[in-house]
Amino acid sequence: MSKNTLYDKVWDSHKVTTLPNGQDQLFIGLHLIHEVTTPQAFASLKERGARMAFPHRTFATIDHIIPTLSQQRPFQDNQAELMTEALENNVKQFGIPFFDTSTNKQGIVHVIGPELGLTQPGMTIACGDSHTSTHGAFGSLAFGIGTTEVGQVLETQSLALNRLKVRRIQFNGLLAPGTYAKDVILKIIHILGVKGGIGFAYEFGGDVFDAMSMEERMTVCNMSIEGGARIGYINPDDITFNYLKDKEYAPKGEAFKVAVKHWKSLASGLDARYDDGLTLHTQDLQPMVTWGVNPGQSVGVTQMLPELDSFSKEDKKTAEEAYAYMKFNPGMSLVGHPIDVVFIGSCTNSRLSDLREAATVMAKGKVAPHVKAIVVPGSQQIKKQAEAEGLADIFKAAGAEWREAGCSMCLAMNPDKLIGDQLCASTSNRNFMGRQGSPTGRTLLMSPAMAAFAAIQGEIGDVREVIG
Repeated sequence: MSKNTLYDKVWDSHKVTTLPNGQDQLFIGLHLIHEVTTPQAFASLKERGARMAFPHRTFATIDHIIPTLSQQRPFQDNQAELMTEALENNVKQFGIPFFDTSTNKQGIVHVIGPELGLTQPGMTIACGDSHTSTHGAFGSLAFGIGTTEVGQVLETQSLALNRLKVRRIQFNGLLAPGTYAKDVILKIIHILGVKGGIGFAYEFGGDVFDAMSMEERMTVCNMSIEGGARIGYINPDDITFNYLKDKEYAPKGEAFKVAVKHWKSLASGLDARYDDGLTLHTQDLQPMVTWGVNPGQSVGVTQMLPELDSFSKEDKKTAEEAYAYMKFNPGMSLVGHPIDVVFIGSCTNSRLSDLREAATVMAKGKVAPHVKAIVVPGSQQIKKQAEAEGLADIFKAAGAEWREAGCSMCLAMNPDKLIGDQLCASTSNRNFMGRQGSPTGRTLLMSPAMAAFAAIQGEIGDVREVIG
């Protein structure tokens, strides 16, 4: 059983009690909500005349269903408009801060939480979205929850949870040019599998994570859930503290110094004990691309797709189904394979550093004539910064569409969808069947630089050809 890890320290400090069923009741320090998983939760509170325990600990935004081409109200999609109206009414009735488009702080919930300083080390964080694990990059325990649990947090500010085991994932070395945080997490999921993290919290450490920016760390923690882990986290350090300093909701002045002292104490101790561990080295890492229908089905870009005989009996059937759906064959190379759409965005890769990497590559050419490329910033603030830096001009000059902030084509609960069996080079987090809006649409996950290179090549390629 793990001991003296950040996970143990934060969990124990937020435990209210152990319930008769063996679960721990955990106090939730920060609750983030959006328009999709809240209507039924609020309706339940209203029906019972219940109140929120701590309204000041909940913050709302709109991201999943908001269109990114035009955000003029009312939205053309009636369902999107109704869900937005429901959220607006609920936050007004219950006194919840709401970052809508009029605030210039609207954006993807897992992007605006950190950029506003709401996300801080040592917190327990919950949101009705599976990629809440993103916030673990700050040394917090962040849980994705369902609609029923959203209602529980609104009413009690707590959750009943099973304690997890802790796996330390040590990644050593330096990232070579052309490899990024996205490649790191895709490699980890490839090795451990999409079910490998079930019952675990992942603690990421080693040279690679120590050198990463906060935005890179968020990319890794974001996709912990894709590896089956309930949460992923990184111990807070000076990179964390410097990022948070002067953020709107972060402590100020002397209070910040006091907070930093506390945050440092939360890091896993030298005597920390883990339930499991994995050590990797960057010498084995190259740009990663998924070929199948889950994030674990991936290869290094120069590698051939795996033969069916290389899979276990359990995984062989899944691989066969993936090859049939994706229209790929074992033993083939993805390099040179034409693509139809490029999507740069999502809570995984829509931050300023992601856009900078993509723009660096896209500045080297024009989007191929047969490719539709859309670039979607993760928040209104990122959009403004990207435009001020000239990144938006680079994308538009290359022939890509520059959009408003939102989740967009990541899950296509909005007008941004694939058509038919289009093949999309995507910086998002999931490549499930039909994930991007078409029942037969196909998704290849990769880094922003790789996606930008695919856009100008019109096909899958190795971005290291232009980044050295």
